[in-house]
Amino acid sequence: MRAIASASGLSVGNLYHHFSNKEEIFQRLIDQYWERVTDPSMRLNQLFAKADFPDDLEEMAAAIEEVVEAFKPYILLIYVDVIEFEGRHIHAFYEGMAGRFEAAYSEKFRRRQAAGDFGEGDPMVAVMVATRWLFYFYTVEKCFGVPMHLGMSPRTMTTEFIRLLRYGLLPRPNGERTKTPAGSPDPARKEAK
Repeated sequence: MRAIASASGLSVGNLYHHFSNKEEIFQRLIDQYWERVTDPSMRLNQLFAKADFPDDLEEMAAAIEEVVEAFKPYILLIYVDVIEFEGRHIHAFYEGMAGRFEAAYSEKFRRRQAAGDFGEGDPMVAVMVATRWLFYFYTVEKCFGVPMHLGMSPRTMTTEFIRLLRYGLLPRPNGERTKTPAGSPDPARKEAK
């Protein structure tokens, strides 16, 4: 607390007037992050509200990259919480994640499944996996400072991930080939380091 007071230009007494200990300060920082990343005006949350998955995967990847870039210090606090506090400050956010996806996507997914828009996979699982994977990927790239950690540029890697998520890995029974969405780089050509 003394070091925090010194770094913030406050007296120790003044700091204790607002926070009883450093964990309380930590909790407030985590709460600020959750407030910001759940703001309905954020581009990513607007995408979630539209529920156009998987058609919006490229846009989702770009929005998640923006979030990670904008909130690097807060994202690193998640890892501090895991190490220092056994994750107790982040439990509620992650425990509520499935419910938030359910609220945003379930109705539209039911309609699209009834229309035959999806194959055998569960679109709710797919949207959650896509979101978490993209956050993981950009966290390693931007917060951990390990560019091209999967051996490809971020653009090529996200294009490959999106293609895999949309079309799968195994060949289609009728032998049809998948096409790269318009405007996307050819994922078969990997960029050199």
